[in-house]
Amino acid sequence: MPDRTDTTERVIAPVPRITIQAFCETPDVAAVIEAAAEDRRMQKAHLKVQMGGAPAAAEAFRTAPTPNVLVLELHGGRGNPLSQLDALAEVCDPGTKVVVIGHVNDVLLYRDFIRRGVSEYLIAPIDPVSMIAAVSDLFAEPGAEPLGRTVAVVGAKGGVGASTLAHNLAWSVARDHATSTVIADLDIAFGTAGLNFNQDPPQGVAEAVFAPERIDTNFVDRLLSKCTDNLSLLAAPATLDRTADFGESAFDGVIDILRAMVPCIVLDVPHVWTAWNRRLLIGADEIVVVAIPELASLRNARNLFDLLRQSRPNDRAPRLVLNQVGMPKRPEIAAAEFCKALDVTAAAAVPFEPQLFGAAANNGQMLSEVQAGSKTNEILSGLAAAVLGRTEVKRSRGSMLDPLLAKLIRRKAS
Repeated sequence: MPDRTDTTERVIAPVPRITIQAFCETPDVAAVIEAAAEDRRMQKAHLKVQMGGAPAAAEAFRTAPTPNVLVLELHGGRGNPLSQLDALAEVCDPGTKVVVIGHVNDVLLYRDFIRRGVSEYLIAPIDPVSMIAAVSDLFAEPGAEPLGRTVAVVGAKGGVGASTLAHNLAWSVARDHATSTVIADLDIAFGTAGLNFNQDPPQGVAEAVFAPERIDTNFVDRLLSKCTDNLSLLAAPATLDRTADFGESAFDGVIDILRAMVPCIVLDVPHVWTAWNRRLLIGADEIVVVAIPELASLRNARNLFDLLRQSRPNDRAPRLVLNQVGMPKRPEIAAAEFCKALDVTAAAAVPFEPQLFGAAANNGQMLSEVQAGSKTNEILSGLAAAVLGRTEVKRSRGSMLDPLLAKLIRRKAS
């Protein structure tokens, strides 16, 4: 299993299946907590927001059990917050974790809260993401490695090259940015990652999806095929002996395990529209939508962007990659017009290079192995830095021998 290497931006772990009750004193804080409840990372939790602050909480729990997490807004000018906490402690169950939202930035008050068993103290005004992070951190294992970042790559339509770009993006993350990475091919029936990496592993993602009761770290580790020191492949079987009519949460277990194993997981998401596909996209930390500059791609990309923006209000908008730009004799929608229709700036525009892409596909190689200094490789390295939250490439400029050395490493690994 590859060693972990932290990425720059922090990834917030999804909140587990718990109950949360919030007692607020101001409408602004109540609105923020209600917005947090709609976030993708809170989909397993059950959250209820009420007004009245600590007095209302104390009254409510005289005859009812307390939740897993109790969120209290304590306004410094409305009574003594410490005495309010003391009154609440008399009816609060021992296992309940308490998050206090205060309006006073006072280190002495903070220490008094901690001495009384408060788990976290947030200072208003707060935002939904800080609220989610505070609750998520309450259930993180002490000393646990930070969670890996999931990057979902999906095509706006079939045949736009999303899988090829996903594989090369994962290669660039691992090689150019020295980050342990797994590329997961989720197209069970028609996946091409095994071909593109010249790998034919006997096991892969299908074993995890069709036997969820067996999933643990050791099991998933055995399913990975090593491509380079920093890159592993979770391949698709690409056979038609079983259908891919999965339940909505079919991939949750294997992705949760991968997030604990490596700092970056690139998900090659097939161009289908199912409950599990939608869940994967909405739940990813980063989304890359690949399109070509024509009308059907524009329509589909707009539908995807609209849905994902609505479903992920506290996340960055998906990144748009325009592929096959500049194909001779093909009428194209100008990149500026394409982006304007989506209200987004393109993260990358990949030129039409049939010889480079064709040679790589036929040889089972990555683009940088075929032509190390190509413009496309520079573009993909920049995209890799962006999805990792980095601004600079850590690796120095490679030599002419790099593609040969990488190929030898892959042959040795296989």
